[in-house]
Amino acid sequence: MLDSVDENLDDIPLPKGIKSRVIHGVNGASFHILEAGHRSSTSKSILLIHGFPELAFSWRKVMAELASQGYYVIAPDVRGYGRSSGANVTFQDDLRPFSMLNKIQDMLALVAALGRHQIDAVIGHDQGSSLAGWCALSRPDIFKSVVMMSSPFPLTPVTFPFDIETTPVAPLKPNRISEDLARLSPPRKYYQHYFATEQANADMRDPQQGLNNFLRAYYHFKSADWRGNKPFPLKELTALEWSKLPRYYVMDLHQGMAESVLPETPSVQEIEACRWLTRDELKFYKKEYARTGFQGGLQGYRHNPYDKDLAVFAGQKINVPSIFISGKNDWGTYQTPGGLQRLEKEMTTQYQGTYFVEGAGHWVQQEKPEQVCEIVIEFLKRNHG
Repeated sequence: MLDSVDENLDDIPLPKGIKSRVIHGVNGASFHILEAGHRSSTSKSILLIHGFPELAFSWRKVMAELASQGYYVIAPDVRGYGRSSGANVTFQDDLRPFSMLNKIQDMLALVAALGRHQIDAVIGHDQGSSLAGWCALSRPDIFKSVVMMSSPFPLTPVTFPFDIETTPVAPLKPNRISEDLARLSPPRKYYQHYFATEQANADMRDPQQGLNNFLRAYYHFKSADWRGNKPFPLKELTALEWSKLPRYYVMDLHQGMAESVLPETPSVQEIEACRWLTRDELKFYKKEYARTGFQGGLQGYRHNPYDKDLAVFAGQKINVPSIFISGKNDWGTYQTPGGLQRLEKEMTTQYQGTYFVEGAGHWVQQEKPEQVCEIVIEFLKRNHG
């Protein structure tokens, strides 16, 4: 797989106090990072890990405020995204670099490359929530606390050896529930199963409505701006319960994601009223995904045979201080029935609270950055002084 990293960093519309650079030789890759705060050897550090389809840019609204508390704040484009290695990956390429264990190694190598011996808090959103949780679970000596956002951490295997075909650490494979979803009226399918197909990247990179309009609709549809987002806990993992999820999670069977979000494209008036994602900010997302496509991020939704290596952590829990933050209007909290309760009661030993942010949907740190910073800063002060 050829690797190409765009190092022209002058076109990123960053707020004052945030800088951008590329670091080479990190676990055999190059990583584009945003950083804020003083990078001294004694400064405390925060690592921010984005989700899909996001970038390090997704943390732009919280970095300066966190840095003002005396922290050195780092936000990388995760492997496969933006201006880091792997963004030009194809569906046929080796999945090993995108295994969870290798992504943990990415974060450890990045921390070392930045001269850090530990990270006071690793904070992850969406797909990044899982990676942040795994970092804290696997290396509590380095990642001293964790904040998971919008997506509850999945269960680890409870016995050793375990069966990668059935363990919930990997994305759900199409199975009986897929057949049951297809029998609904209208027939449906789970978005993660769609994201794992070869067609998904092409569908989203070149959608009928254009990439800019697709991204606008996708971000709008999952935000608190879409009035239909009124989530509630689902009773069980069945097709009938899943059918209650919006179309961006349980899609119509014969539609791609671009077609699924098209009917919810916001009006010109709604776009002008959107302060959390301005036209210029969306333009940057569009420019990056037009250049790279989505496959690097979609690799994280595929059944990765190399995730069997996570067996070494069978039965392990997150043993550092932890919290969960989500928008009150975010269905991501509930898409896996019982997932939040398992995080609170089974997967953590120093859990310190679940926080729902009013007026925010899935993109909580972009929609309501002030409230997110308030929660995170209080957590940091409580645990790190």
